[in-house]
Amino acid sequence: MKTKILIVEDQFIEANNLRIILTKAGYQVCGIARSVPEALRLIEAEKPQMVLLDIHLYGPQTGIDLAETLMRTGIAFVYLSANSNRETLDAAKATNPYGFLVKPFREKDVLVMLEVALYRCQNEPKELNKLRKQASQVQQGAKNIVGQSESFVKVMEQVEIVAPSEASVLILGESGTGKELIAQTIHRLSPRNKKPLIVVNCGALPANLIESELFGHEKGSFTGAFEKRLGKFEQADGGTIFLDEIGELPLDLQVKFLRVLQEKEIESIGGKSRPVNVRVIAATNRNLEKELANGNFRMDLYYRLNVFPIMLPPLRERKADIGLLANYFIQQYAQKLNKTVEGLSEPALKSMLDYAWPGNIRELENMMERSVLLAAGSLISYVPLPASAQKSTQGPSTSRIKTITENERDHILAALESCGWKLHGDDGAAKLLDINPSTLHSRMKKLGIEKKISARDSNF
Repeated sequence: MKTKILIVEDQFIEANNLRIILTKAGYQVCGIARSVPEALRLIEAEKPQMVLLDIHLYGPQTGIDLAETLMRTGIAFVYLSANSNRETLDAAKATNPYGFLVKPFREKDVLVMLEVALYRCQNEPKELNKLRKQASQVQQGAKNIVGQSESFVKVMEQVEIVAPSEASVLILGESGTGKELIAQTIHRLSPRNKKPLIVVNCGALPANLIESELFGHEKGSFTGAFEKRLGKFEQADGGTIFLDEIGELPLDLQVKFLRVLQEKEIESIGGKSRPVNVRVIAATNRNLEKELANGNFRMDLYYRLNVFPIMLPPLRERKADIGLLANYFIQQYAQKLNKTVEGLSEPALKSMLDYAWPGNIRELENMMERSVLLAAGSLISYVPLPASAQKSTQGPSTSRIKTITENERDHILAALESCGWKLHGDDGAAKLLDINPSTLHSRMKKLGIEKKISARDSNF
């Protein structure tokens, strides 16, 4: 039976030359695709055994994007590569291809590489097969997480290591970097995945309700306690609790929380101690070591939580992922809004790569939703970046280094401009910065940022 091969190459002459070489050698070429969407349609219809895959394709998605799908489906692939930069080649190697064919092709090179790739595919050691399957499982467990940059890959390696254990995890990173998604992935890949993952935003809870929310209360334990209430820890029993913005937890409750970690038991308001079996994942955008020095966070709790820290890089340090993330969100919102938008134009993508993204992935998602709404054709030719984006394209500054306070002020201003100075709601600056509107308001007041009041925010 002839081996069925799909060619994914956007240059017609090169693709046709490959087809002639393969057909002459007895292979069955089931199609030629110029783009990732076209390739996915042919893969679904033809079920090829091998894909010859160009790295640079027509449209916004690359061969590396398609390779991640091929890894999950178990289809062998060989890259077709011209002169690519080091970062691109490293990203390609990370997908574990069965080989590389360097352009321009010679018939002998093509046939030898194919023989080697097919042999490897059929006779690859069981251990390597196992590793490929594990990589696929991690990718499937990492639902809604997109990336191929070196810093992203390192984070996912840490997730793979810690997920099967019972260790407490502390996820660190700026607002909007995807801390909750990482927590969801750790839970999904853990032995506790059949039990609930309970999410608590410590910064969004009123101070007088935090204890009851976390630990529950008994009927009649205080005025207004008309019935018993289960706290978040009991709701998470057997599963995982994710405590976002852990740095906002008051000192008196930090003591009670420490007892949960050490003794594996909780005490509701007005009740007795009882055992609870939960895994704790915490996250913060604060510098907890600074909070320790200022007396705002307990040292014993910090070291108890910091068993396995995972530092999420800001989006400005994940340049290789900006296009991938943008296209992921474009496809989501195009489907949701029933619009035919395939991706970004080259100038639009370049403007996004030059921008610093102070709101990180959350800001990028909001921007892509807005861009899909505004798009008039199949490609987004303009991304409505805030005015502060112009500053990031002017190259390194020769002026003095800004203070932390000045950087914070710039960060908040950029987020406010990005949201049209809207504070509330899913598309407001507070959501973008991943903080309470009241916290944002107090920071603005302290930093001397005057709020431009909209009708919606007039009661703030």
